[in-house]
Amino acid sequence: MIACWRAALTSAVCVLWLAGVSPTAAADYPSKPVRWLIGFAAGGPVDIVARIMSQWLSDHFGQQFIVENRAGSGGNIAAAAAINAPPDGYTLLFVAPNNAISASLYKKLPYDFIRDTAPVASIMQLTNMMVISNAMPVKTVQEFIDYCKANPGKISYASSGNGTSVHMSAELFKALTKCDMQHVPYRGSAIAFPDIISDKVQLIFDNLPSALEQARGGTVRALGVTSPQRWPGVMDVPAIAETVPGFESVGFYGISAPRGTPPEIVATLNKAVDLALKDPKLIARLGEVGGLPKPMTPDEFGKLITAETEKWRKVVEFAGVSVD
Repeated sequence: MIACWRAALTSAVCVLWLAGVSPTAAADYPSKPVRWLIGFAAGGPVDIVARIMSQWLSDHFGQQFIVENRAGSGGNIAAAAAINAPPDGYTLLFVAPNNAISASLYKKLPYDFIRDTAPVASIMQLTNMMVISNAMPVKTVQEFIDYCKANPGKISYASSGNGTSVHMSAELFKALTKCDMQHVPYRGSAIAFPDIISDKVQLIFDNLPSALEQARGGTVRALGVTSPQRWPGVMDVPAIAETVPGFESVGFYGISAPRGTPPEIVATLNKAVDLALKDPKLIARLGEVGGLPKPMTPDEFGKLITAETEKWRKVVEFAGVSVD
C-alpha cells in the first residue's frame, strides 16, 4: 500500500514537473496576477462579462485577474497567444462561440483549439439579438425579410469579426431567408454601433448585453432574439425562430487554459467559478446583461466545446462561407 502511494505521488509530481509547474506552485495558486485574454475590443459583450467575472475572481483569490483585450481575426489572435503561453495557470482565455466556429471557418489556423487547450469552466449561456437602425422602415422580422428582398444588395450587416457568433448568426439568417446582405466586419461590436446608429450599416446580430443596452437606450430597434424560444428577461422580444423555423444561435461563455496546465490548477479555477455562479450578487449582474449561469465540470465544458465545434461546422458548410 505504501509503495503504491509513493508511486502515485511520484507520478503526480512528474506531471507537474513536465508542465513546468512545481507541486508547491500549484498548491499556492495563484501567487501572482493572472492574465485573462479576451479576443474582442473593450466595451463589447464578451468584455463586459469577463470584467464581471474577473473582479469576482480577484476578490476571491486576493490576486488580480487582469482582462487583456487582444482583438482581431475573430478572436483567433487571443486564442493563439493563450495557447502559446506557458501552461502554468497564469494565462487564461475567455472562450466563446467564435472558438468553436473558427475551427471550420478558418482554413489555415496555426492551432487545433480542442487539442491545444484545457477546458477549465463554463460561465454562462447567452443569446444574440437582431437589432437594426432606427432609420429602417420595418418593425418585425417578417417586415425586415420583405424589405430586404425588395432591396437586394442594399442591406449591410455588421459583426464583431469574422467567425464570431455575431457573424455566423447573420450568415445562418441569410441562408434560411435567402436575404441578400453584405457583411461588414469590425474589431468588436462596440465599434460597430455608431455606424448602425447612423445607418451606415443597417443591422447586427449582436450578443445580448450590448445589443440590449442599445435597444433599451432607443438608439437601435430590437427585432428578435436568436434563441429557439424567447429569452428570460426580454420576453417582449420574439424569437426569430417564430418567423424563421429552424433558426437558432445560443452562445456559451467560459474559460480555457493552454494544454498541459496542471489539473490541480484547473480544478482550483473550476471550483472558484462554480462558487461564483452561486453568488446571488454575481448571478444578478450576469442577469442584467441577459446571461444564464451554466456551471460545468472541466470535462463537461470540454464536451460542450466539442459539440459546438461540430454544430458550427455544419452551419459553416450550410452557409457556404470561409475565411483564409
